[in-house]
Amino acid sequence: MAPRPWSHIPIADNGEPLQALPAALFRLEPHPYVAVGAPYGEQASPFRLRQGVIDRLLTAQHWLQDQHPQWRLAVFDAWRPLEVQHFMVQHAIRGECARLAVDPEQPSPQREAVVAEVGRFWAPPSADPRTPPPHSTGAAVDLTLITANGEPLPMGSEIDAIGAVSEPDHFQRRAADLPAGPEREQCLRWHGHREALAAAMAAAGFARHPNEWWHFSHGDQLWAWLQQRPQAIYGRWGLRG
Repeated sequence: MAPRPWSHIPIADNGEPLQALPAALFRLEPHPYVAVGAPYGEQASPFRLRQGVIDRLLTAQHWLQDQHPQWRLAVFDAWRPLEVQHFMVQHAIRGECARLAVDPEQPSPQREAVVAEVGRFWAPPSADPRTPPPHSTGAAVDLTLITANGEPLPMGSEIDAIGAVSEPDHFQRRAADLPAGPEREQCLRWHGHREALAAAMAAAGFARHPNEWWHFSHGDQLWAWLQQRPQAIYGRWGLRG
């Protein structure tokens, strides 16, 4: 997988601990990666973030409900140790190979293409403290919107979908090429939901991943790169002891 354009950003971790998400933040359970066997261990919970990130998530939810009283944030995934990152990258590669009828064990141009495409969405499970995967820092969160009844709002694609359909502006671009009618209105509705999520998160100081409508972070290298900050404030959790 190719290096990220933000990998050169220096990190000065501020030492904030990971904390469990409060009850005010809805969790999508059962956790999807635990369900497929990701190795968190008995004592590790994915529903944890740095305290400053949790505070901003609560701010984002308040902003969202000021604009859309019947909607809430719903957390899909948060902290992710390196072992889980490695497991899920391989899981995603195997899943895409199966979908495209590519042998995941046999080197080939087709397999290389799958690995490259998966790499647009899944960060390498780097053990180098200078290049931590975003979720390993406790600064990144994957989330969506739900109604007051707990029903997820349609976003046009599932979280973790591989391909252009997951790019934040995909349905806006698609709608521009469609004539007036139900399909165009559906695309615009999906785009509107994505933008409502992005607006709430931006209001609380988060940055959105360029390829993923669901991924936001505050304080990691990706955030620093997008916000033109000189350094990140969160590195991989656990390196400070």
